[in-house]
Amino acid sequence: MNDKEKRFAEQIGFLLEMDKMKNVYRRTRVLHEDRSENDAEHAWHLAMLAIVLQEYANEPVDLAKVLTTVLIHDVVEIDAGDTYAYDAAGNATKAEREQKAADRLYGLLPPEQGAYLRQLWEEFEAQSTPEARFANALDRVQPLMLNYSKHGESWLSHGTRREQVEGRIRPVYDGSAQLGDFAMELIRRAADEGLLK
Repeated sequence: MNDKEKRFAEQIGFLLEMDKMKNVYRRTRVLHEDRSENDAEHAWHLAMLAIVLQEYANEPVDLAKVLTTVLIHDVVEIDAGDTYAYDAAGNATKAEREQKAADRLYGLLPPEQGAYLRQLWEEFEAQSTPEARFANALDRVQPLMLNYSKHGESWLSHGTRREQVEGRIRPVYDGSAQLGDFAMELIRRAADEGLLK
């Protein structure tokens, strides 16, 4: 196998591995069915939010970079699993599990492609660029929108408290003040309607 064939085989192998995102289920419920959302659906929905809401980023962003970031930010969950945002024990080991997953999964690609996608993932985790901050804001607002629209089903089943959700939402302001205000209003409504403790 020559270098070009090897490169292509690595890329196809990575893409087939990405299909596993369809089998990583989150706590958030989809709106029009009685089931949980999977990571692939979540990533697609974030891409749609990025396209439609990019004008509300606090800083100018490169939309292609935001889209790439939201599509790859949960790739590590193929190996590490989805960690519920309010699971203290799961969050204590999350970084270690996800670093190990990143080593394997981004390592499936040709080196420069794997390094680029891993860099975007690391920027997302650190919220170190305007694109990462905006992508992170979208990642926090999307489940909030679904949870509220689904009448708090996930929150109620997990006994989620208002202050937990507010704490999760505060970093949204780093990427988009507009989305931060929107999210806090949804939380206020959810609390008033008895959807959050």
